[in-house]
Amino acid sequence: MAKSPRVDYRKKFRVEPGSRVSLAQLDPSFTGKIADESDVADVLADDARRLRQLQERLWAEHTRAVLIVLQAMDAGGKDGTIAHVFAATNPQGTFVQAFKEPTPQERAHDFLWREHRVAPAHGELTIFNRSYYEAVLVERVRQLVPKKVWSKRYERINDFEKMLLQSGTVVLKFFLHISPDEQLRRFAARLDDPHKQWKISEADYSERTLWDEYMGAYTDLLERCSTHEAPWYVIPANHKWFRNLAVSRILVDTLDEVDPHYPKPTVDLEEIRRKYHADAAAKRS
Repeated sequence: MAKSPRVDYRKKFRVEPGSRVSLAQLDPSFTGKIADESDVADVLADDARRLRQLQERLWAEHTRAVLIVLQAMDAGGKDGTIAHVFAATNPQGTFVQAFKEPTPQERAHDFLWREHRVAPAHGELTIFNRSYYEAVLVERVRQLVPKKVWSKRYERINDFEKMLLQSGTVVLKFFLHISPDEQLRRFAARLDDPHKQWKISEADYSERTLWDEYMGAYTDLLERCSTHEAPWYVIPANHKWFRNLAVSRILVDTLDEVDPHYPKPTVDLEEIRRKYHADAAAKRS
């Protein structure tokens, strides 16, 4: 098996604050010098093992949290990323929140309310499948709110993420970038798969007519809401295995820097050993 090259995907795919973004020039089929999934099987396995260790330490430390934001066009791979990248984590400290069309109760509050109430507590790793960014995506493209409303939300989003950061939450945001042709291919595959036919709707196809408008909306949010502390990453996602590799690499590298620690014992370990284990050891001898 060929050994995969070690690439800093954080640097390669991060949207630098203040930079201009051209999604048309970012190849969603990019895999670098890696030929196929077999070349990175060892890396993916090692990342899964490392992620479980880091998440366990985050849960035990219980002073910081991690929020993962996943955004993509329909069939972009949000569910697949969650299933493959985060399968190794302990469900006790890992949570997934999916956001559909707002309910009447959610519409009665500000646009950040429904996400804020389920943001990760200390020790938790939470994945948002879609997020508050829908308020500057679908609500903008579908003209559900006027421009004078949605245009002010970028600043509110940056303030919200800054508040999360100040409370000890690491924020990582991934745009899973696929091509229109790849999306259509995945739709067709769903039509032929009895286990995935439930995912197909007329809206999936009608939204394709607004592809350019969505790319414009994504471009604006990437440029306006990628900060040094809460960066956006544009992940080439036509190849599912490469998508999983890039997301897991970025996540593990980031958590390695966060470096959560197991807390120190709150009891006298020697006293516990003497009190509860000395007699058992004597009997065994």
